[in-house]
Amino acid sequence: MQNVNSHDTTAHGNIELTSTRPNVSQVGEGTEAWQGDVAPKDLTRKTARGALVSTGAQAGVLVLRTGSLMVLARLLLKEDFGLVNMATAFTGFLGLLRDAGLSMATVQRVSITRAQTSTLFWVNLAVGGLLALLAAATAPLLTAFYREPRLFWVTVALGTSFVFHGASAQHRAMLQRSMRFTVLAVIDIASIAFSVAVGIGMAVAGRGYWALVATIIGQPAVSLLGVWLATGWIPGMPQRRSHIRSMLAYGGAVTLTNIIAYLGNNADKVLVGRFWGAEALGIYGRAYQLITLPIDNLNSTTGLVGFPALSRLQNDPARLRTYFLKGYSLFLSLIIPITIGCALFPDDIILFFLGPKWHEVAGIFRLLAPIMLAYAFCNPFSWLMLAGGRAGRNLKIVMVIKPVLFLSLVLGLQHGPQGVAAAFSITMALATVPILLWAKHGTLITMGDILRAAAPSFISIAIGAAATLAVQSIVGRVEPPVARLAAESTILFGVYLFSLLFIMKQKPLYVALLRESGLWPLGSRRTTVEGI
Repeated sequence: MQNVNSHDTTAHGNIELTSTRPNVSQVGEGTEAWQGDVAPKDLTRKTARGALVSTGAQAGVLVLRTGSLMVLARLLLKEDFGLVNMATAFTGFLGLLRDAGLSMATVQRVSITRAQTSTLFWVNLAVGGLLALLAAATAPLLTAFYREPRLFWVTVALGTSFVFHGASAQHRAMLQRSMRFTVLAVIDIASIAFSVAVGIGMAVAGRGYWALVATIIGQPAVSLLGVWLATGWIPGMPQRRSHIRSMLAYGGAVTLTNIIAYLGNNADKVLVGRFWGAEALGIYGRAYQLITLPIDNLNSTTGLVGFPALSRLQNDPARLRTYFLKGYSLFLSLIIPITIGCALFPDDIILFFLGPKWHEVAGIFRLLAPIMLAYAFCNPFSWLMLAGGRAGRNLKIVMVIKPVLFLSLVLGLQHGPQGVAAAFSITMALATVPILLWAKHGTLITMGDILRAAAPSFISIAIGAAATLAVQSIVGRVEPPVARLAAESTILFGVYLFSLLFIMKQKPLYVALLRESGLWPLGSRRTTVEGI
């Protein structure tokens, strides 16, 4: 397979000029390169600040999405969620094609011209339009498959989101490449807030499942407006000799990887919906959505900040290793305690977030908890491989793992949603070590590095879990459930945080990160994170 980090030989023959003009609306500059790439001396500061800003933004997004889920779960029927899940299992698959991996190609490339981004914009827009038409054309087939006539217009409506995504892909990529994370954070929070407000308003008005559809469509529509205003860039006309062949190859590898991964990760919902019905899928889907909300949001932050930073270091293996392991340790320190909390308090979590009518979700929620831990260990290595030009290896890994996952889901299907959840978790848990061994091959990262990155969080959460279980006989009698969950979480996360910072002596790392970002009031903005 072609190395996706290679460039067209003709592209290297071009003299790429750096513009001295502000990075504002310009059209058709040919081989003129985009201004705004981060200088090497600023990479650490921008990465540290971007990580904190993006984490805060994703926390805000998580609160909005979780709050939306809590409200809509009380306003809508289980059948409404199951119905929309039937459509999104398909439109979500089409969504993997919406930018054809070209936004990542824009971020990963060492240098890029305005002619290339303009050409890629029109490619993205054409792909988005075709996907919208494809969604409309296949709506009758989806309706027949599920034997549910309401799916027709739901699928057609959801397909319009592809046009919004296609028109914004390159604008978002340029903001990410320039590491303008604060701007992206504002856009993301504003777009989510708008879509949530519209969805809840429609649910209150009695629009049923259309409230969920509006929530899904509203976010990319507002995001499109935001990124166009933020960049001020008006794309030029496409150019035949813009030398984007290597970028298309990179995007193709990324897209094929995402397709295979999506099929493996959503086969559970398709199987449950087809053989156990909309209500069973509604229950399973709520458990899956709630358990994966933290990892999805944090993985999004990892990709948003880590991918452009690692891409700038792809030719410096030693510095790449140091950057990655620092971020990997921080990522695990957030996901590991959340995973353990979900495993320890599933009944109270479901009662608080979804309400008493969703009590059947708790058992599935607990069974799915190991998935979050497996994803936490493996997902960051995808960004590492892609940033280093190893998209082919990433593709091979998913081509091996996902068929095995599908077979395990089929075996678990006879035991209902609980059997599917157990099969999913067991397979991903067993696959974690082989994935890590394969993904790190050819880098300077060792299994010892991975264990050392995870050890402080694992030891700290073990202490926190032990303290929580020791007082469970007392805390378990607290009423109402929201107070009980608050007490349980305070003990678990409080002891965890104390153990992590002081017993495991991780406080200097976090203080240094805050100082480097310029957000630590007692520190200097010039203080660097040790080892970076």
